[in-house]
Amino acid sequence: MINLSLLLFYSVFSLVDSLPQVLPGTREGIAPVSQEAFSRELLDGAHRFVDLKIEEANTERMRDWTIGFSSKEQKEHFLSEKRDKLRSILGIATQPVKVNKIELIANVSDPVEVAETNKYTIYQIKWPVLEGVFGEGLLLKPKVNPKGHFIVLPDADQIPEQLAGLAPGIAEGSQMARHLAENGFEVIVPTLINREVLEKDQSAREWIYRQAFQMGKHLIGFEVQQVLAISQYWQEQGADKIGLAGFGEGGLIALVAAALDTNIDASFVSGYFGQQQEKWDEPIYRNIWGFSTHFGDVELAAMVAPRGLVIEHSQLPEEVIFPTQKSPEYDPFSYSGYKGALTQTDFKTLQEAFNRISLIEKNARYNRVLVTGQNSTSIAFGSMNGLNALVDLMEIEGNLDLSSDKPFDQRKDFNPKERQLRIRNGMETYVQQLMHLSPATRNEFYLHQVMPNWANKEWSTKSYHPYEKPDQFKKESQKYREYFKDEVIGSFSDDLLPGNPSSIQVYENEKWKGYSIALDVFPEFGGGGILLLPKDISKGEQRPVVVVQHGRNGVPEIVIEGHTSYNNMAARLAEEGFVVFVPYGLFSGEDRYRWLDRKANTIGKSLFSFVLAQHEQYLAFLGDLPFVDKSRIAFYGKSYGGETAMRIPSILEGYALSVCSADFGDWTRKVADTSFYNSFMHTIEWEMPYFNMGNTFSYAEMAYLIFPRPFMVERGRHDLVQPDEWVAYEYEKVRSLYTQFGKGDNTNIEYFNGGHASRNKGVFDFLHQHLNWP
Repeated sequence: MINLSLLLFYSVFSLVDSLPQVLPGTREGIAPVSQEAFSRELLDGAHRFVDLKIEEANTERMRDWTIGFSSKEQKEHFLSEKRDKLRSILGIATQPVKVNKIELIANVSDPVEVAETNKYTIYQIKWPVLEGVFGEGLLLKPKVNPKGHFIVLPDADQIPEQLAGLAPGIAEGSQMARHLAENGFEVIVPTLINREVLEKDQSAREWIYRQAFQMGKHLIGFEVQQVLAISQYWQEQGADKIGLAGFGEGGLIALVAAALDTNIDASFVSGYFGQQQEKWDEPIYRNIWGFSTHFGDVELAAMVAPRGLVIEHSQLPEEVIFPTQKSPEYDPFSYSGYKGALTQTDFKTLQEAFNRISLIEKNARYNRVLVTGQNSTSIAFGSMNGLNALVDLMEIEGNLDLSSDKPFDQRKDFNPKERQLRIRNGMETYVQQLMHLSPATRNEFYLHQVMPNWANKEWSTKSYHPYEKPDQFKKESQKYREYFKDEVIGSFSDDLLPGNPSSIQVYENEKWKGYSIALDVFPEFGGGGILLLPKDISKGEQRPVVVVQHGRNGVPEIVIEGHTSYNNMAARLAEEGFVVFVPYGLFSGEDRYRWLDRKANTIGKSLFSFVLAQHEQYLAFLGDLPFVDKSRIAFYGKSYGGETAMRIPSILEGYALSVCSADFGDWTRKVADTSFYNSFMHTIEWEMPYFNMGNTFSYAEMAYLIFPRPFMVERGRHDLVQPDEWVAYEYEKVRSLYTQFGKGDNTNIEYFNGGHASRNKGVFDFLHQHLNWP
């Protein structure tokens, strides 16, 4: 792309000191008004590109679901694959705990019966969902043989007692559980995790979502499994009619559960369906990895067919909606605490979504009912019209009647907050156990698969073991590199655009010149950085390059000048004769970069999907420069740049070595450990979890992908990112691997008595040694 003109240029000139304002072979660039402004332009471009990719994914998904099937078997195979995918991205266990009985809960001062009328009795119950995870709620048991069985799901901020008429807060006409029990149905009402704000603008739902997501689980998956467990129990008890109803968050859970469980005969979804907003703009705890690539509300509804489905046009209370909205002063480049909104769905949008179900599932249109008020207005949830339509789809005769016989709660010591805490703690304990077991899980996933003889080593008293050959490890690791790239980080399959590089000189001192570089990457999206060229490069010489990456909310100048915690590392490396490239990181602008990650997650991508594409282009650009030895391009990143130093060189083998500064450690614990005061569970960084990364890759495993290339860690002992012992534990796994393959000299860690900073000295020595410079 630029080789020819640069080579011709260097046949005349021999020194960088002779270079003009614009690098030959590049078009003339425009010096940015400020590096902060250029950084924002790159981030805005990434948003425009991902918006295009989301639109493309929505179009492709609709096409995939509406192509039709040549046979019933083909259709069943398609749906089976989709159900497997849905279980996978929700982290739903393939072998859940079997429910042998529903346990009644009581205490010494309260009776077993919570309440009783002349038609039914109410009990407080719990049932197993996963090991140590229990569902809790109410059982409304009729005094006659039940006509059928219903699971009724409240919204997240409602409690089961309200749907049963035992507690105030829900109008009598919406007390679904009570009305079904009055009419001879057995009803279980589970408790959902609520939206109570805990810390750092996190709701209780987000608290579970964050830690679970990293460990390949999901809050929605946990709550769906509560439903599936009850359904399984009733099936084994011989129940022949099982229905499901939910409102708000419960409506979402009902829709997903009905799509998965073909033994549910009919379902009722109220206050949730066909939202106009994109999935990425819903509350963060609804973030599901790759969901929009495969599903939407319409597709989930089609999976319910030919079983019955009732959609009710109702609205969430304004007091639930309002706290989730953006403030009028919202600034996407500042931290706002905004993490997605709950919205009301207008009838036109709801009806359009409802009608689209028939484009996928044409033959079951009579098994779907849309319930609204007069003139298509919204109605209070759990209406008699809606419930009667549900019962009718279950082929149960008779209309439901409202009764004035109200139940009265006989408990004196019951506190719904204690139940909420028990359920939340059960989920958290389950996830934390997964986290603590994750080193062994990751070994089983990767290291012990490629080196099975390392899984069960025999006891040894030998003073020396021969080094193993790394050939098998390198070969077998390639598929794990691809897995990491595609399934954990997420990669775009689009071809890179021609780089079309531009340049303009923006720095100069006695030893080097600096050029502002801009490159195209994808439509609407580009990359750029500052290229520092030592002035003593001679004609025909090819120098090593160090790509130096700044951290969060940084720009290139902070690693070049200003005596920041980076200690002017880029400028000093140029003074020592290295060609240096300092790219703009996309991790700036607080909300802006987090929302880029959030959008990307819906199509199975992450923030680093964009960074990965940029670095592919950077390597191509740098490798084309005639004064660069493309076999000697190193990566050195600090903080978020250190995070980049783990992820990008793990995938791109064009980086000859990598140095991680002020970030290395046990990434899984850093993200998910609720007991560590400085984990991301206790900070504002809600974008940090990657789906299922905890069970597949932490920093040791990423370093395995870098092997046998040189790898170094720079660590200040007073750096509060992680404790020294976590860093040492994770690094020793890396050193052990390098050593056993006879490559111990290719890795090092430097501890220094500093904080979240770069000391540089040991790293510079490492770079000189392994880049063979000078």
